[in-house]
Amino acid sequence: MNLDTLIEKFKQKDMAAFEKLYAMYAENIHGVINTIIRDPERSEELCQDVFIKVWNNAESYNSSKGRFFTWILNIARNTAIDELRSKTYKNQKKNLRADYIVGILEQPDENANKYDIIGLEKLLKGLKKKCSQIIELLYFKGFTQKEAAKQLDIPLGTVKTRNRNCISKIRENMNV
Repeated sequence: MNLDTLIEKFKQKDMAAFEKLYAMYAENIHGVINTIIRDPERSEELCQDVFIKVWNNAESYNSSKGRFFTWILNIARNTAIDELRSKTYKNQKKNLRADYIVGILEQPDENANKYDIIGLEKLLKGLKKKCSQIIELLYFKGFTQKEAAKQLDIPLGTVKTRNRNCISKIRENMNV
């Protein structure tokens, strides 16, 4: 069966045509989404969402405006960008996942320095509280500089300056 016939059957809500098109394009669509959001599991979910959108809007595809794959690809790209812009996605990225820092949750002494476990105590030694706050927000919690400024209730320029100074101090500590 040629692609044009398959697409026409798909537009008529033929489930076999849908399954064939899914088999043809799902891997590529998943790859495109994953390139944008960099989360394979969420990309798989979004890929399925894309194909549901495609199924529900099949009649809106017009072959005179472009190829079928390009149409699906644009829907996938827009879905991935919408995901990146969503508050849920942004908040999820601010939280450290346990599998990124193995063993940090199994810390034997709750009073011990949290950086000891992952070997950062030497690097962070001698940092002022202000630096520790900036480093924690920007590098461990994934805040942007603008978000850190809002969280700490200080100007954005101050966050940038402190970040630069703190990184310089950490570099000095690396050479010790």
